[in-house]
Amino acid sequence: MRYSLIVLSLFILISCGKTFSEEEIAKINGYWEIEKVVMPDSTKQYTASATIDYFEVKGKKGFRKKVMPQMDGTYRMNNLSEKIEIVQDSGRTFISYTTDYAKWKEEILTLSEGELVLKNNYDMEYHYKKPQPFTIK
Repeated sequence: MRYSLIVLSLFILISCGKTFSEEEIAKINGYWEIEKVVMPDSTKQYTASATIDYFEVKGKKGFRKKVMPQMDGTYRMNNLSEKIEIVQDSGRTFISYTTDYAKWKEEILTLSEGELVLKNNYDMEYHYKKPQPFTIK
């Protein structure tokens, strides 16, 4: 009985994560705007953001850049970027980031055409959506 309980617990723990296929990972490519950050004790909503994340992944490697939306619908970029690698571990999928100054990873919880949710090791969930082009009316 005890062995069955341990096996069941391990199954539940492993099944909480999700591995994403290479085709699914390709959906991360493009621009993503932060919508909210869910922290263990609160939630911060973002109605507008001065920067947007741009991801580009080919296979399992790529980069992420912070870009600034412009009034004409384009994005201003600089030469700074973070190297990223998609890593599968224990039935879960992570984005591993590397810069000259730090290394960290975030788990991909949700990834679809219009939604991206990443979770860091501080249990903070970053909820992204595809940005709407800026227009002057």
